[in-house]
Amino acid sequence: MSKTIKRILVAGLMCLSTGAMALDLKSDAPQRYVVKKGDTLWDISERFTNDPWQWPEIWYQNSQIKDPHLIFPGDEIGLISIDGETRVTVTRRGEGSRTVKLSPGTVKMQPTARVEPIESAIPAIPQDAIRSFLRENRVVAQEDLDKAPRVLSGVDARLLMGAGGKVYARGDFGPQVSSAYGIYRKGQVYRDPETNEVLGLEALEIGLGRVLAHDNDIVTLELERTNQQVSIGDLLLPTEDRDLAANYYPKSPERAVIGQILAVSGGVTQVGQYDVVVLNRGQRDGLEPGSVLLIKKTGAVVYDRVAAERVRLPEERAGSLMVFRTFEKMSYALIMRATKPLRVGDKVESPNQ
Repeated sequence: MSKTIKRILVAGLMCLSTGAMALDLKSDAPQRYVVKKGDTLWDISERFTNDPWQWPEIWYQNSQIKDPHLIFPGDEIGLISIDGETRVTVTRRGEGSRTVKLSPGTVKMQPTARVEPIESAIPAIPQDAIRSFLRENRVVAQEDLDKAPRVLSGVDARLLMGAGGKVYARGDFGPQVSSAYGIYRKGQVYRDPETNEVLGLEALEIGLGRVLAHDNDIVTLELERTNQQVSIGDLLLPTEDRDLAANYYPKSPERAVIGQILAVSGGVTQVGQYDVVVLNRGQRDGLEPGSVLLIKKTGAVVYDRVAAERVRLPEERAGSLMVFRTFEKMSYALIMRATKPLRVGDKVESPNQ
């Protein structure tokens, strides 16, 4: 197929849409792409569209494929026509599947059983960059920490304890004591920079303790793992059952969102690609894992010599981020692209603003 014909076809495909937003397929979008180990869903989205948050608009989930929302290394991704609309889908599974064209405009998959475990599906974003924030960080209300049981002492009155040691904790464990507790330490208190509302208190995980015994309001725990020395006063919180696969799609929030970057991991002010940032918007604002926001930098203030006054220049798009974990009033997000130097305080907004 000549480049001219291909461009005409793709240009026509870009006019098709399943909703109000026109699909922005790249002019050089590949007809086929074989997924490789190390790919992320964001990477693949960018191969087909200039705007990865449009992925749900163009992705076709074949109902005859097991787990059609998951993509595995070795799968072939490509452009197909579904009822006259161009979509992107798995055109060939990497293991034991075959593609059968039934008639123009329809594609049917006939997969055999997959041998890969579900964990082998490619993630939405780099897992190494967010793993600790999925496992080790929690945002809780102040009252949750105020009523949480606390480490009372170590065996033989030790002040610092590590993995393999035992500790005693005291407090209100409720009607039923859990079999394990996360051990946490108070972190940063986050406030909205505009309203001064307390958005949440970050609890940093120190380790995990398994309950060995329970006597009234005191429990004995064995420290199964620790990433720091456990000390007297550290707090116990019930363990969370969280999905760590992060198999979600980049997408635009369902309603308009405007917020700010509150903080960046590491306690610095400069922000770059694959840094984890804290946002002052959360579930109550319509954010969910997979939500993509644009980053805007406030324009500089310059002096207009003719009018003899200072004028602020327009905001400029400076990058994009993807939310991977949400709380009621705030969220964690990963910087996916930074075209200009970013800082804490920069504005974020939904792509459909």
